[in-house]
Amino acid sequence: MNKRLSGKEIRSVFWRSFALQTAFNFEKMQNVGYAYAMIPVVKKLYNKEEEQSKALKRHLALFNSTPAVTPIIMGISAAMEEENANNPESFDSSSINAVKAALMAPLAGIGDSIFFGTLRVIAAGIGLSLSKQGNILGPILFLLIYNIPHFLLRIYGLKYGYKFGVNSLSEIQKNGVMDKIMSVVGIIGMMVVGAMVSTMLKVSTPLKFNMEGASVKLQSIFNQIMPDLLPLLFTLLVFYMIRKKVSVTKLTVFILIFGVLAHVIGIL
Repeated sequence: MNKRLSGKEIRSVFWRSFALQTAFNFEKMQNVGYAYAMIPVVKKLYNKEEEQSKALKRHLALFNSTPAVTPIIMGISAAMEEENANNPESFDSSSINAVKAALMAPLAGIGDSIFFGTLRVIAAGIGLSLSKQGNILGPILFLLIYNIPHFLLRIYGLKYGYKFGVNSLSEIQKNGVMDKIMSVVGIIGMMVVGAMVSTMLKVSTPLKFNMEGASVKLQSIFNQIMPDLLPLLFTLLVFYMIRKKVSVTKLTVFILIFGVLAHVIGIL
């Protein structure tokens, strides 16, 4: 008999999604809040403690996205967990986290633009203009303008995220589309990481040396070889250390100490 999630579990995920950032950490960000929201799904679909443990560990992977759009991803995750529980032999459970990782960055970009970059600004402008006049509607309108779309997106995002997953996953698995999706996900992931490295990570050196009476900056040589070469090398070094199972916490502390010392010495 196939296991199916009921409205009770979906509603529970909805309310728990508001706790997404309550245990935010700098290693895996919103992972604890995400796993907390998925507990009703895990308990409903898996009877054995070992299966529940594996499912919760899956959702403790790194996750970070705009809270308002996260229920969409949670709905898809719930549908994928349902498929995994019903077809454990044919379903690739690693695809659950892969889809999460692929969706969180693009949806975060959309969510940040809409809610933080647009709605919040509009709501604050209207609210402040009325509040300056002593009108009680100022704070009320601020909360309503921002939160009505926010709540609606959470409700319908979770609903249709789950519905889309339930109706589509079986067909996707049969047609081999999932393999293509995973390939595209990998490409998009690498593009996002590459773009972040080139635009957000700034590593340069002020070192220079004299050659035949002329002062040559080392950074200009690096730029001629490849723009943003140092950020790329630094990223590859961090990636290598992570592959070697070095703790992210230790890496973070090392990078902070190294950055301060390198700046004091004058090499970076």
